[in-house]
Amino acid sequence: MPEVWFAVPGDPETLTGGYIYAKRLTAALRALGWTIHPLALPDGFPRPAPEELVGAQRVLRKVPAGATVLIDGLAYGAFTPAVLAGLDLNVVALVHHPLALETGLTPGEAEVFARREREALRFARAVIATSPHTAAVLAADYGVPEAELSVALPGTDPRARAQGTRPTSSLLTVATVTPRKGHDILVAALAEIADLAWTSTIAGSLDRAPATVAALRAQIGRCGLADRIVLTGEISDEALKRLYISADIFVLPSRYEGYGMVFADALAGGLPIVACAAGAVVDTVPADAAILVPTDDIQALAAALRGLLTDCDKRQRMADAAWSAGQALPRWNDTAAVVAKAFQA
Repeated sequence: MPEVWFAVPGDPETLTGGYIYAKRLTAALRALGWTIHPLALPDGFPRPAPEELVGAQRVLRKVPAGATVLIDGLAYGAFTPAVLAGLDLNVVALVHHPLALETGLTPGEAEVFARREREALRFARAVIATSPHTAAVLAADYGVPEAELSVALPGTDPRARAQGTRPTSSLLTVATVTPRKGHDILVAALAEIADLAWTSTIAGSLDRAPATVAALRAQIGRCGLADRIVLTGEISDEALKRLYISADIFVLPSRYEGYGMVFADALAGGLPIVACAAGAVVDTVPADAAILVPTDDIQALAAALRGLLTDCDKRQRMADAAWSAGQALPRWNDTAAVVAKAFQA
């Protein structure tokens, strides 16, 4: 029976895209007959303390010589050469998006992340990217040979089609509240269309960036939207499914996405999408199912939302296109098949 060791930092039950990808990939690989040995890395990544780098190296040195080890990019991109040097392992890096592209970094911080990730990727026998966009960035900017790259798109589960909540339209945003996800731009745009009948639900962790959450709450209060915007925090999968079913429009103005699993979920539920033309979003959502605006453009986002909220025919056409596209999305067994092929190669 083939086996692989899978190293992930922090709490594997964290409800963000990267951790969900790891959890679902593990289950799908096991369904294909692979034995998966989870490896718990320290939780300080991608900004590990020196002792956490030592701890990560200690974990990897316990893996049998010659074994295949898949390492999640949240940790791998922050590894120093000292962590990887001397390991007799077939290292495979899983990259959701380069760490240097996170929002809010200073130019110096971004350069340090880029340099360290570039060095770490030289030690990998293979690199798995979660989108063609990320693969292209790794080849062009990080020196990863195309022959060593595989693209394993996240799987998407079938969903019931969204029913909406007319006459008051329900806007849904699913994302951990961090600077990169652009919640501040969303609230500013919603303030511009306060004359229309809508409610907004923002589902996602409120614990990852406390200062960003505090600023968002204050912004909602200043805009007089506290009775129309709900921040749910982390919720169960069943509760999230109910939100998708009751929504009319999915909106998330991320400043960058390496893929954007929630956009695929929105397509699977037949929701028209309003987002930014940032990173892999352009490839993830089809043009006839989405309106993409420039990043950080409040007026453009507001205009897109206004257009959908006031034009029921257009919204229905986009919903139909989203539903059609959602039925053709890969499932998790497809994702696992690509990853298994990379292991075997």
